[in-house]
Amino acid sequence: MRVMHGLLHWVGVQSAPTASRLWTAGLGAAFGILAAGLVVRFWPELGPSWLGLGLPLLIAPIGASAVLLFAVPASPLAQPWAIVGGNTVSALCGIFWMKVLGDPAYAACLAVASAIVAMSLARCLHPPGGACALTCVIGGKAVVAAGWSFALVPVALDSALLVAFGVLYNSAVRGNYPHRAVQFAAPGPARAGFSMADIESVLSQYDQLLDVSSEDLDTLFRQVETRAYRRLQGTIRCDQIMREDGLTLRPEDGLARAVALFGGHRIGALPVIDAEGRLEGLLRLDSLVSVGEEARVEQVMDTSPCIAAADAPIDELLPILSGGMYHEALVVDARGHLLGMITQTDLLSALWRGHIAEQIALHEGGKAG
Repeated sequence: MRVMHGLLHWVGVQSAPTASRLWTAGLGAAFGILAAGLVVRFWPELGPSWLGLGLPLLIAPIGASAVLLFAVPASPLAQPWAIVGGNTVSALCGIFWMKVLGDPAYAACLAVASAIVAMSLARCLHPPGGACALTCVIGGKAVVAAGWSFALVPVALDSALLVAFGVLYNSAVRGNYPHRAVQFAAPGPARAGFSMADIESVLSQYDQLLDVSSEDLDTLFRQVETRAYRRLQGTIRCDQIMREDGLTLRPEDGLARAVALFGGHRIGALPVIDAEGRLEGLLRLDSLVSVGEEARVEQVMDTSPCIAAADAPIDELLPILSGGMYHEALVVDARGHLLGMITQTDLLSALWRGHIAEQIALHEGGKAG
């Protein structure tokens, strides 16, 4: 079994696709190619005359571009500039060498080689670009006769039309194209382990383009860290560490009552709720500095405090409460009723207890071993 697994890994067998991924990619490619072909075909100033010259409305490399665009839209090789820029730059390389040498046998190798260099320098590396360069060399008399214009129509036009449909289709189906990495914050102890600069430094040592962006790698690593963190320490929920002291204010209360509560309990913030217990806001002690006691709570309270669900893992709060904007999180139920409050101190205490428990477990495990 291990030998078979190693063989499959060595030959590069890809992971099995899901049914949704198959349908999404297949339908997207079909409609993308159809849309690009129909637009060019029925363009009054273009389609009939282009066909009359014996030139194709669609070039074959666009099919390869469609594979990347709809099957792996997150790839750096499938982004709009890669598709349009890569295909067009490569076509120009093919046309150039055919004009200089005139013999496809010699122009072909130089066209593909220069296309790779040009795309890399222009930061639009796109594998089908090599096929575009080759098409301009071996495409036949009509393609060669078209000259520089062939790089614009149909190459650049087909590429732009395909990307335009890809933006609409992928945005509707996946909601993220052109691809942008989703920011993800790992728990505090793990988050301190590496930075984006570390990732880019390691990537630079590979001396080759990996088919994944540094931003996606960062997100992936953060998610792996969080999963490992929760596996080691368990998932601690917000309702397990929140304070339930019952100290609250009403929006109509005067600030004199708030001052009395702050002074008597040595706290830095008080939740504000309505008569039914629904959260209205948060009053912080530092907001009372320049306000007279005759004012009401609703005049100075924060109406958009940090809110957390009772079953949310506490590690999700760490990047929020450590960012400087929020110092407390208010825990509410599905109907917006206040359940409790978590301060920075509560959060750090819980994380520290988890860290101590992890160290004890590791120590005892070492003894047993």
